[in-house]
Amino acid sequence: MADPHTRYRKFNTRETYPEQKLDNDLCQVVATHGGTTLWMRGQCPQDLDSAKNIESHDPVEQTHKVMQNIRQLVEEAGGRMEHVVKLVVYLTDVRHREAVYRTMGDYIRGVHPVCTGLTVVALARPDWLVEIDATAVIPDQE
Repeated sequence: MADPHTRYRKFNTRETYPEQKLDNDLCQVVATHGGTTLWMRGQCPQDLDSAKNIESHDPVEQTHKVMQNIRQLVEEAGGRMEHVVKLVVYLTDVRHREAVYRTMGDYIRGVHPVCTGLTVVALARPDWLVEIDATAVIPDQE
């Protein structure tokens, strides 16, 4: 399927961060054209319906839940992961970066969103290691 957005300067983190074991498809700029923009709040490792934390304190498992939540929300709004244009990753420990980004990469393979990562002192709940907010644009007609 053709990309509904124009993505400039696509790259893979294998080249930009060779010292890290990352393999994420990203880009420098995404241009969107019309459509419906989804502005998601930061997604955390919790159930969307109950707001209950997952039991794990493993950054990989927490990231899987965060990205599953993002995918679920995009799909509930009528979109697909290919419509994601931006991710912002918040980590409480920079040592989790590779594990979190590798896991996140499984969900954005071939998508090439723009992405910013930050290390923060804490998130809203002490058990959370990662939070990711996403922006997606669903084209008017596909």
